[in-house]
Amino acid sequence: MKVLALNSSPRGGGQSKTEWMLDHLVEGMKSAGAEVEKIDLRKKKINYCIGCFTCWSKTPGQCVHKDDMSAELFPKFIAADLVIYATPLYHFTVNAQIKAFIERTLPILEPFVIKKEDGRSSHPLRHEPPDAVWLSVAGFPELSVFDQLSHYVKFMYKDRLLAEIYRPAAETMMSTGKEVVRNRVAEAVQKAGRELVENKSVGAETLAKIHQPISEKSESFKGLANLYWKTCIAEEVTPKEFEKKSMIPRPDSLESFMAIIRLGFNPEGAGQIQAIMQFCFSGSVEGNCYLTIDNGLIAAEEGKNQNPTVTIQAPFDLWMDIMTGKADGQEMFFQEKYTVEGDFELMLKMGEMFGKK
Repeated sequence: MKVLALNSSPRGGGQSKTEWMLDHLVEGMKSAGAEVEKIDLRKKKINYCIGCFTCWSKTPGQCVHKDDMSAELFPKFIAADLVIYATPLYHFTVNAQIKAFIERTLPILEPFVIKKEDGRSSHPLRHEPPDAVWLSVAGFPELSVFDQLSHYVKFMYKDRLLAEIYRPAAETMMSTGKEVVRNRVAEAVQKAGRELVENKSVGAETLAKIHQPISEKSESFKGLANLYWKTCIAEEVTPKEFEKKSMIPRPDSLESFMAIIRLGFNPEGAGQIQAIMQFCFSGSVEGNCYLTIDNGLIAAEEGKNQNPTVTIQAPFDLWMDIMTGKADGQEMFFQEKYTVEGDFELMLKMGEMFGKK
């Protein structure tokens, strides 16, 4: 099977979740014996179709544009057995890069008008088109976010559409603390690649594993997503800069503090530690919560624990400054900006227990 894999994501440098999914799909296809060529459309010159119909009249089958689409991509398109169209979800359908590619495949048709078996008007084919697989990712957690794209590709490709592979909550899937589910999705996408080569389809069980939820609580997703964007706006950084600087969303409540600190927990760094960390906050946010750390697991609850290993009393805003790297925890302690009671050694291990893995 000769496969042309089109990555239309404008992102590079490891930022693209579309490309991450596509790479795993391609890996699976290659392992099953397919000949796969992956092309990043962002690196190619593809002019827009100008509707001149030169490809239908003056030079039948050949576009008027002299660019990468005419010289390289269209010949590879008609020579392929299968094309994978990989696009991030833009305004609930495709992005401009892959739409431009699709429009420039017009030379595959002849201009004459015919009636198809279902009664619809159409044009006869100049070349037999390749089969299609569509792959897309989105930030929203609901699978229904792909409904409009799915309707479009089903209408366009009909019997030539072998599979639709969609991954909601893609940004969340790539975040710290989601390694287990991310690896499961990666394995399922690779399996989908093998199934496409072997069966020309993807099984329902495999698709279910690809679609598996990242979080059971939609409110949790919404809250963390909003914190993330509030932090980007406040710090005047793009998502790429946020990642490069290893930033974390700044909590603005007791609930969001507990959610973020759970996400930042590093089981390997915590090792065999068994401890209870009590936080007593004052100032803009008043309240108490505690973390229970037990052999690589963490739980967070509101309230006061009767037997904490260590108790930290701090103004909420100060501790959030320390947590997000705006203030030095050790320096603030020596300036008596917050207090620590109990096992101070546990405090010294916080850098190992929380942060990037």
